[in-house]
Amino acid sequence: MILALAGGVGGAKLANGLARVVDTGGLVIAVNTGDDFRHLGLHISPDLDTVMYNLAGQNNSEIGWGLAGETWNFMTALGWLGGPDWFKLGDKDLATHIERTRRMVAGETLSEVTAALCARFGVAHKVVPMSDEIVTTLVRTKDRWLPFQEYFVALRCEPEVSEFRFSGVDLAKSSPGLRAALESNVLRGIVICPSNPFVSIDPILAIADVRSLITAREVPVVAVSPIVGGRAIKGPTLKMMIELGIDPSAFGVARHYGSILDGFIIDHIDMSMSQDIETLGIQVIAADVVMKNVSDQERLAGVTLEFLDKIRERR
Repeated sequence: MILALAGGVGGAKLANGLARVVDTGGLVIAVNTGDDFRHLGLHISPDLDTVMYNLAGQNNSEIGWGLAGETWNFMTALGWLGGPDWFKLGDKDLATHIERTRRMVAGETLSEVTAALCARFGVAHKVVPMSDEIVTTLVRTKDRWLPFQEYFVALRCEPEVSEFRFSGVDLAKSSPGLRAALESNVLRGIVICPSNPFVSIDPILAIADVRSLITAREVPVVAVSPIVGGRAIKGPTLKMMIELGIDPSAFGVARHYGSILDGFIIDHIDMSMSQDIETLGIQVIAADVVMKNVSDQERLAGVTLEFLDKIRERR
């Protein structure tokens, strides 16, 4: 079994590639929920939905999030009424949030709701939240701490970042699905998708039992770089690295993950960094890590699994 850690568009793409080359029972995708928040009285889970919509083949590939063929009548009406329309919810996407909230208010956990929604969308592979407890990503700027979605969407990542905090993580534990995968005696390896390391993967690794279980397992952990040629494939990763004083490169990402990694996949354009990364005790290969279509997702998934198995065989 493969365990993938994912969040955001880049994570969803590789997760979809893995789902297309790994049997249904052989993959668990654990998704960041630090981005989750309450909006208009609804429980919004942006990363869970992005992964689910991608695996269902219903994602909006033009904007990277939401559902294909979306309409925006609700948002238009809400704006006309003077309501908060800064976080865009499409008409079809809105139904997902309403149904999630309805179920959670009735007593279901986020894990249970996620399983039910994935089943309705025809997603066969197991998608689980990182935790059923609330963990909230906060962003420290020069002026104040901001909830992540206010920073990311409302302010379009414009404020300078100096720190991230995951409120509630001290009390959180891994979701049942994530813990079962980490404890499984058939766990083949762990793949860290090319997600933003700071706001998509770090919240998952910040859960105490997640990191301890990964450290204790004798299985390879392989990450795919979200930085190619000094640029972020998607989103504000590079801007964050510069503002945090981290080397804005694939090497900087590898050093950030550090000893948790056994292998790191960089793009061919970054091959000059391979030796520096290997000095960290991390094995490196180069591949085309930019995923422009589903074929690219499948190809990169195959490369990742082959690399993971080679590391496994060397042990």
